[in-house]
Amino acid sequence: MQPTAPDTPPPPDAPSTPSTPSGPDAEPVSAGPPPRGPRARTTAAYLRYGAAKAGGAAVSLLAVLVTGFFLFRLIPGDPVRTMTGGRPISAAQLAQYRKEFGLDLPMWEQFTDYCRKTLTGDLGTSYQFHTPVVDKIGEALPNTLLLTGTAFVIYTALGVFLGTRSAWRHGRLGDRLNTGLALTLYSVPSFWLGLLAIIVFGVGLGPVPGLFPTGGMESGGAQGFARVLDIAHHLVLPVLTLVAVEYGQTLLVTRSALLAEMGSDYLTTARAKGLRDDLVRRRHAVPNALLPTVTLVFVNLGRTVAGVILVETVFSWPGLGGLFYQALSVPDLPLVQGLFLFFASAVIIMNTLADLLYPLLDPRVGR
Repeated sequence: MQPTAPDTPPPPDAPSTPSTPSGPDAEPVSAGPPPRGPRARTTAAYLRYGAAKAGGAAVSLLAVLVTGFFLFRLIPGDPVRTMTGGRPISAAQLAQYRKEFGLDLPMWEQFTDYCRKTLTGDLGTSYQFHTPVVDKIGEALPNTLLLTGTAFVIYTALGVFLGTRSAWRHGRLGDRLNTGLALTLYSVPSFWLGLLAIIVFGVGLGPVPGLFPTGGMESGGAQGFARVLDIAHHLVLPVLTLVAVEYGQTLLVTRSALLAEMGSDYLTTARAKGLRDDLVRRRHAVPNALLPTVTLVFVNLGRTVAGVILVETVFSWPGLGGLFYQALSVPDLPLVQGLFLFFASAVIIMNTLADLLYPLLDPRVGR
């Protein structure tokens, strides 16, 4: 009989392996989920960031919905009596009109009915036009986009270009002239500048003859390319007014953001490598100074969809701004509420899109 060898312990540096159960009833050992990589963590952080911004936008839209209903009911005036044009009307007819438009219901019932219809896409029927509010917005929206969209493209390009040039040559004569003119025009009321443009370039002043129409979108009667030229002729003064008032804000924001970047070390390194000054500005400085300008561009884009009430009213432009002014004068409550909700929604949606774009421009945002 041979003696049994004693059990020898494993060396101290040997890796310890967990005992694996064997037999028919043994269960496989799970190795656990694989570790998440940097890309997955970045995507998850962006999704959380986007969900938070979308939630904030939803709360803002709800606040606009509530505010729009109660705010315009504080406007003095009786919509029914305004629609009759001051003609004599009996008490029975007045009661019939109020019942037709739902103005005889308690306030809380009007509010719940308004919310229910709005959430289903029904903004009501206009008191003065007797057509659905959605249809009136659809008719005026292309005219507003033509006017404010044209002005938006011009004043954004002009503001960004002059803002970068002024910042890169800050303190020089051109910078002082650009900044002074931008501040002056930005502080001028748009309706006053529009009236001034009508007097000087529409009616004519002294040796300056009237060159452009004073209002409206077209003269009428023209067809084809002649109609396009007629509309472009009517566009000049309102677009000029909008560009003069709005480009200064873009210029000042772009200039300020670029000035904040100009002292950075990476620009000094780029110059030390021998890159041209123009190349350093275009490829390095301007892209890193875009965040404030992107915010302003998206806000202005929302206002482009909403229209500019004062300018459209001064130039009798048949857009959303002029329609809103007409609705306020009644007051046409369904039309005013629908336009207010449309205007505010456009700005909120564009702000949310700008927030969602930030992490793509600067990965530090949203972490």
